[in-house]
Amino acid sequence: MRTRIKEYRARHNLTQEDLANLVGVRRETIVFLEKGKYNPSLKLAHDVARALHATIDELFIFDEEENDIVEER
Repeated sequence: MRTRIKEYRARHNLTQEDLANLVGVRRETIVFLEKGKYNPSLKLAHDVARALHATIDELFIFDEEENDIVEER
């Protein structure tokens, strides 16, 4: 999964710490989200999207290969 969180965060002049405080998580969580190393819960994805005035679909990009693997299960 890829994300556009960093891009949207920059649009709003927010630091990782600022965003973390807005959604109630640690800064490290935002770091991992931005790097695509953490799959958020639906609630966290919603909270991040809301804080950045975006939709979940705008922020989180699911790679086609990942979708193919899920569909095969």
